[in-house]
Amino acid sequence: METKSIMIVGVGGQGTLLTSRILGGITTHAGYDVKLSEVHGMAQRGGSVVTFVRYGEKVNEPIVEEGCADVLIAFERLEALRYAHFLKPDGVLIVNDQRIDPMTVVTGAAEYPEGIIEKLSEKYKVISLNAMEEAKKLGNPRVFNTIIVGVAAKHMDFAKEDWLEVIEKTVPPKTVEINKKAFEAGFVF
Repeated sequence: METKSIMIVGVGGQGTLLTSRILGGITTHAGYDVKLSEVHGMAQRGGSVVTFVRYGEKVNEPIVEEGCADVLIAFERLEALRYAHFLKPDGVLIVNDQRIDPMTVVTGAAEYPEGIIEKLSEKYKVISLNAMEEAKKLGNPRVFNTIIVGVAAKHMDFAKEDWLEVIEKTVPPKTVEINKKAFEAGFVF
């Protein structure tokens, strides 16, 4: 099997690290060699957080080169735009349709771009959803990232039952059931 590369991008506090642990868990569960790398910007202040997950028969390094990601998961629109160039031409971009203004926009030094998802859709295969709204319907906005994992799971070669098992082992014990519901909500999207 050729090495697969997944990139997760978001803003500090959105659960990118938990998501990478779930993705690392599912690939390890399937018997692959897995390398994870977490690149923090100003995570604690709402800055960019980038996580790479690479898996295959033998993976030498965790970093995903530009133009090489099979799946790019973006927890926020501007982060999707910022990192889209890492996606392979036939890769899939999964975007949480949410706006979180970076400090440059908050302070008035920059404008938040309009039409991000439309612009990305012209060049890439984009799956966009408002996972935060879906998570609120489930009663817990914090599980929006697990909804996105459910969407991503449909573009990866692992059984749904295996995903649920890994989620159970990875998320905090008191959140297992709500995270499983969130995964199921994304999986049917």
